[in-house]
Formats: sequence, structure tokens, C-alpha cells
Amino acid sequence: MSNTLKPSKDKREILEEIKRFQAPMEPFTSQASWKIFKIMAEFIEGFEFLSKLKKEVTFFGSARVTEFDEDYKDARQLAYKLGKAGFAIITGGGPGVMEAANRGASEAGANSIGLNIQLPTEQRINKYVKRGTGFYYFFTRKVMLSMSARAYIYFPGGFGTLDEFLEIITLIQTRKAPPLPVVLMGKEYWEPFTKFINDTVYRKFGAIEKADMDIFYLAKNVDDAYHYILKNSKPRKFFTTRD
Repeated sequence: MSNTLKPSKDKREILEEIKRFQAPMEPFTSQASWKIFKIMAEFIEGFEFLSKLKKEVTFFGSARVTEFDEDYKDARQLAYKLGKAGFAIITGGGPGVMEAANRGASEAGANSIGLNIQLPTEQRINKYVKRGTGFYYFFTRKVMLSMSARAYIYFPGGFGTLDEFLEIITLIQTRKAPPLPVVLMGKEYWEPFTKFINDTVYRKFGAIEKADMDIFYLAKNVDDAYHYILKNSKPRKFFTTRD
């Protein structure tokens, strides 16, 4: 991936600079505009953070699994193998599958990244994150998790994981994102879901095209996922001067 963004200012400096140029506004308009400026600053900081990374893979999955669960073990092993192959591992920085992936990356000596969410009473960041940054807004964090990766790996999870999976395949389907590997881990969890997409969404209702079924890949095991990503992942061109 080509990373040619120029260094940005500190987020606080950006906010202060924007504030100086604000015209007088009515209270509601001013409050709404200031929130927009905060969102802008968070995007700028996030893009600057990502611009320093190379060859990323993003892991998604449940925060509820423990180190004794198979999903945790598989995520840790897959992240380790990818880390040894030179990939940086990105997660949401929290517990469960995210911790497992950061742990595997750390054990491989790879770049272990956490894009954390700021919460009022706690910081949900696992101890295996080597470099991290926090986001106030869930949607800006969600963009950053998907913006620069060469591949996306989805382990079993809840509504958040399903939402992130469906958004990525929608972006690829509509060509708003390049056709990069979207790997599903956990046959027992994902096979009924992919069967529903094939049998109901595609065959019964014709709501998608046959080619859309090829956007994602249900891996047989860790080794299968690893080799699939090595074969099919390509550099992203998001951070080029043309963009």
C-alpha cells in the first residue's frame, strides 16, 4: 500500500483552528456545526494514523469469547501466521476475538493495532495492542477498520460483526471498495447464514446477482484462510496522492 499522506496536525490544534474561523451562529446551528467539526477532526486523525501502516488485515468477531474457546485459538493462530508473513493486524482493540488477533500478532513480532472506542467509564483495550488510537464516534471507527485493509476476516459474533460484514460486502458489490478477500471463519456459525443468502436472497427473491456470492469466502480452517489471503490480497491505493 502506498502511504503518502502528509503529517497532519494534532486533533486539538485542528479543532482550535476550525473554531477560530467559525462565524457567529444561532445556538442550535453552532452546536450542530461544532459536532461536524469534531467528526472531521476525528476522520483526519484516523486517516493520519492509518497512513503510517502497511499491509494490513482486519479481524472482526465476538468480544465475548475467552482464550479457552476455539474461535479465540483460531484467531490467535491465524493472526500469528499472517504476522509472520509481514501483515499488520488491525482489530477493534477490545476483548475476545480482537484480543486473540492482537495477541497472535504480538507473538509474531508483527504490528498489532487497536482502533479503540472511547467509553465514559472504561477503556476497552486489550493488553496485546502495540499501537492504538481511540474514537469517540462508532461510525468513524467503523470506517477506519475497513478503510485500508488488504483483507477482512470475520469470526462468529453478534449484531456488530454481522453489520460490519454486510457493510463490507455491500461496498464491494457496489464497487465503492475494491474486491478484496472477505474471509469467514467458523463453518458452524456462517454456513447457515451463507445458505440463507444463496437460497433465499439470491435464488428465491433474486435480490442479488450470482456473482455476488463470490464476494466472500467460507474458509475450511486456519491454514485455508491463510493461504487464501496470501493468494488474493492486493495492495490498497487509498492513500495515494491521486486520491
